Amino acid sequence: MSKLPSKDEILAWISDHPTQTAKRDIAKAFGIKGAARIDLKRILKELEAEGHLEKRQKTYRDPDRLPPVSVLQVLGPDGNGDLRAKPLEWQGEGPEPKVFMLLRASDPALGEGDRILARVSLIEGEGNAYDAKLIRRIGTNPQKVLGVFRKGAEGGRILPIDKGLASEWSVAADATFGAKDGELVEAEQAGPKARMGLPRARIINRLGDPSAPKAVSLIAIHQHGIPDDFPDEVINEADAMKPADLKGRSDMRDMPLVTIDPWDARDHDDACWAHEDDDPKNEGGHVVWVAIADVAHYVRPGTALDREAKKRGNSSYFPDRVVPMLPDRLSGDLCSLHEGVPRACIAVRMQLDADGNKIGHRFERGLMRSAASLNYEEVQAAIDGKPNDKTGPLMDMVITPLYAAYAALTRARARRQPLDLDLPERKVELDEAGKVASVNFRERLDAHRLIEELMILANVAAAETLIAKKSPLLFRVHEEPNADKLEALREVAQAAGFNLAKGQVLKTAHLNALLSAAEGTESDELINISTLRSMQQAYYSPQNFGHFGLALQSYAHFTSPIRRYSDLIVHRALVSSHGWGKDGLSPAEIESLEHTATHISDTERRSMMAERDTNDRYLAAFLSERLGGEFSGRISGIAKFGVFVKLDEIGADGLVPIRSLGNEYFHFDRDSNSLMGADTGRVITIGQRVTVKLIEALPVTGGLELQLLTLDGEDMPSGPTGGGFSRGRRRGGGAGQGKPAKRKAVSAKRKADKIKRKVKRKRT
Repeated sequence: MSKLPSKDEILAWISDHPTQTAKRDIAKAFGIKGAARIDLKRILKELEAEGHLEKRQKTYRDPDRLPPVSVLQVLGPDGNGDLRAKPLEWQGEGPEPKVFMLLRASDPALGEGDRILARVSLIEGEGNAYDAKLIRRIGTNPQKVLGVFRKGAEGGRILPIDKGLASEWSVAADATFGAKDGELVEAEQAGPKARMGLPRARIINRLGDPSAPKAVSLIAIHQHGIPDDFPDEVINEADAMKPADLKGRSDMRDMPLVTIDPWDARDHDDACWAHEDDDPKNEGGHVVWVAIADVAHYVRPGTALDREAKKRGNSSYFPDRVVPMLPDRLSGDLCSLHEGVPRACIAVRMQLDADGNKIGHRFERGLMRSAASLNYEEVQAAIDGKPNDKTGPLMDMVITPLYAAYAALTRARARRQPLDLDLPERKVELDEAGKVASVNFRERLDAHRLIEELMILANVAAAETLIAKKSPLLFRVHEEPNADKLEALREVAQAAGFNLAKGQVLKTAHLNALLSAAEGTESDELINISTLRSMQQAYYSPQNFGHFGLALQSYAHFTSPIRRYSDLIVHRALVSSHGWGKDGLSPAEIESLEHTATHISDTERRSMMAERDTNDRYLAAFLSERLGGEFSGRISGIAKFGVFVKLDEIGADGLVPIRSLGNEYFHFDRDSNSLMGADTGRVITIGQRVTVKLIEALPVTGGLELQLLTLDGEDMPSGPTGGGFSRGRRRGGGAGQGKPAKRKAVSAKRKADKIKRKVKRKRT
């Protein structure tokens, strides 16, 4: 008979083997068999009664240790960028253990507040700290809401600023977080949603006066969860950085590389230079250099800087501020290619033939010194014959050769036929107080197109090099339109009198032919918008599925590592594949590329939505002083609850609620993307010219409510117009008001068929 272990020996075993705590595991470890198992059971019962052990199903565990499989609540990253979690089953008497999440590429994204089941293991030498690996998610985040707090007798209410949230939220007196009436607050759902009444919330953050001009971008930043404060550790790492030297680098300081950016650019991460190719085998050819800030030299894998950059994914740009991916010590200094200052770079030398075809390229890691920091306008003025003191001396050596190379690239582009959409970009300009001074459309110059073509060429070179070297990387992927979206575009084109052929492999050349046919006609903007809407959204992937919009087989982002984490991954891949140093892609990064691709695709979309919402709020504020004014525009969208109109003057989108279209019933036909009046047969669809009156502008939500005055030059009857933007969006499950009772008996199928026949006759 085996000797029974002491209680201390059993406790030591359980502590050292937290995953083997069943009675049979303990018996096997100590060689206990037969009747001795009864004595072991007695000892375990005594340890349980004394509080040293806790029975969990058929296993025993130390109550001062977490069970090997635990229920956790995700807390979010700590100051070091590590994702932390709170153990929900902690029963010990000592301090609560620290739990760090170890995420794998296959794991879904976790948000703060998620409840998960995880396998935990004690970290040796770190005291009561654990690593945790996700098994499955067993809960979700409480819903968050950002809105204006209205104080009441028993707490108050929150009026959401998000146009997509229809309901107000109630706040109990003990959940106001000290918020004052009219303050902008952040809150979260409190308890399960009730079947009746308003959802309940608790305020977790006070953000101040929502009407302050500079609160507009803050609203979007908080609403979309964009991190806008750098942890101390990240700032300390950045502040400790020193400029790179020439060691291990090519000396490119004598090259007349220049940066060409917007006049108000906050960073300068790309420089370029071109000259005639002196290779006799390439008569009429060009050599183009593109040099990009060497961010990989400073932001090393696994550092606090790297974790924070990956968390952010990209910089976010607003009219009054930028939320950078990297601290200013890097983004505005060491990684910015300032004029006359030596800066580390990764450069690509590209050889073009006379027709703009790239016939060769090579990458170098170098040290450059920008010959000049130029803006688009002064470069364009110089090539147009009006150089200034800065561009004049650079004409022969820099500017003229760049435009010569651009002319060749333009010919190559015409053969390649990338998608050629004409969608003006609007720019909101603020005064010193943060109020909107003007809203303009950005002018598109050849100087802009020159830089775009050079950056595209460099991005292609990076992808091709890494493919040739069989290196892992992140591709920029843009897939072709799916069949449903393409058919919708074809129907819009046919209704406008144009043709998009069926039964062939879709190429961008086919879409460009459609856009060219519509150019200069009344349907020009309609076809451009509809073509854009038919496109898939671009994303990042370790797999290469090509870039449909650019008509390129292989494409990767290389040219903006200051503001995009994807480009930093590509830089590290170039470092590794060329053997330039130890700051290339790490094995852990390679293993998690799929997860990284998904994450930064999500952060990119997050920034796009925040930037769009901010512009909408600024435009609503700009128009709030012009209530009752009349505007021309074009219908840009149709929904069950109303009609969206894009205003010609500033490009803002407003809603004409369905209730204001008159008293007849309007049927929404999804297939034709139109509304039709059941009495008049009037068809309302995308692209029609309209005149509208501004009824309401809500700067807090960015919502504009409009009244339709004319449709394609014909006066429209007015219906009920009171009620405000948000209620207009909530109302209208399909159709308008004043529906006669006798129509209720008409079957949905007969009615839909009738409307479709009318739409078809109207088009023909």
